[in-house]
Amino acid sequence: MIARLTGTLVEKQVQRIVLDVGGIGYDVLVPLSTIYTLGEPGARVSLRVYTHVREDALQLFGFATALEQTLFERLINVSGIGPKLAVAVLSGIEPPELVRAISQSDVVRLTRIPGVGKKTAERLVVELRDRLAELAGGAPAADDTEAPPDDVRDDVLSALANLGYQRSAAEKAVDKVLRQADVREFETVLREALRALAG
Repeated sequence: MIARLTGTLVEKQVQRIVLDVGGIGYDVLVPLSTIYTLGEPGARVSLRVYTHVREDALQLFGFATALEQTLFERLINVSGIGPKLAVAVLSGIEPPELVRAISQSDVVRLTRIPGVGKKTAERLVVELRDRLAELAGGAPAADDTEAPPDDVRDDVLSALANLGYQRSAAEKAVDKVLRQADVREFETVLREALRALAG
């Protein structure tokens, strides 16, 4: 089983990268929270990896942090949640906030994640609340590294489009967030835009 990959970033798409390791290209699915830490093609990248084996396929899922991987592995153990939905969940909410929402039984917050309905949210709370208790107090804060506003706006709009939101609605939500709050971090803007769209 592959547990870690270190190599050169060859391709970068939303929730998918190709990593060249010693001349072999690995296709790796990753959440948005990981995508935006990787830099551009040509960058040296090291990822934690979860190897998912099925009868007809072998898929690799990559993560920038131990928290992301831990949450992924616990999500896929929840009834009805497969690896791709787990990646979608991690793409729709910051890992520390996901831990808080589940620990506090915040079903309303969980249903704001694209692809998560009320029944799924309730199942997440029932099956994971106690298992995530040890993470609730120690989840790291989001990276505060600033990026140029236009870059952040474009990145967030791209992420929202890939999560299924219409361009016009996404633009209104993102512009509202950028006007009202002095924030320039991708994850913060994405979170607030998702809240605005859910409201």
